[in-house]
Amino acid sequence: MYPPRITPLFHNRQDAGQQLAAKLIEYKGRPSVVLGIPNGGMHLAVEIARAIDAVLDVVVVRKLPLPLHPEAGFGAVADDGSFILNEELLHREGVTQEQVDEQVTSVTARVRQRSLLYRKDRALSMVRGKTAIIVDDGLASGYTMLAAVESVKRRRAGEIIVAVPVASSVALEKVQKSARVVTLAEGVESHFTVADYYRHWHDVPDSEVIKILDSSAIRPY
Repeated sequence: MYPPRITPLFHNRQDAGQQLAAKLIEYKGRPSVVLGIPNGGMHLAVEIARAIDAVLDVVVVRKLPLPLHPEAGFGAVADDGSFILNEELLHREGVTQEQVDEQVTSVTARVRQRSLLYRKDRALSMVRGKTAIIVDDGLASGYTMLAAVESVKRRRAGEIIVAVPVASSVALEKVQKSARVVTLAEGVESHFTVADYYRHWHDVPDSEVIKILDSSAIRPY
């Protein structure tokens, strides 16, 4: 693992995906499904799927925004309706159950729309009894990943691996309680930002996610 530092460690998401793939090569030839979290995780997921000859799919997850501070999240929702809440934050911010329910309903609807956009008429890849590798471009709070892990657990994966190039210490501690985490760097700074670890960073549009999933080089199921 790299020592923690602020200097960018990855040229771009493709580079980060290739470096992660090298740490996951033991899964080549095993029944595996690589699940990218859009939008930023898909460029890494495709590199890993190609390297280990695995099925590529997507698990759509979105944060639950705080009512008065939408840039911050109090949890996350996955595309099967699974959700994780930051109970400590909810208590501290005085968020009511009615507000929680309203946000969960709203975000769940948006997640389902996103899933339809990305999947079209493709069915969910079967993960039952297989290794499921959930990929994102980094972990900040960890709640988005926790919702994805919970979703995959419901689908009865044989083993769940979380693969991220960088994770904050706080997120790493949380997620390691739910799954094996493969990472390249741990961020210990108080104001952790995933983008700081990349030399080239951009917001990934939906069109790029769809292009990756539609690629003839990737097996969809």
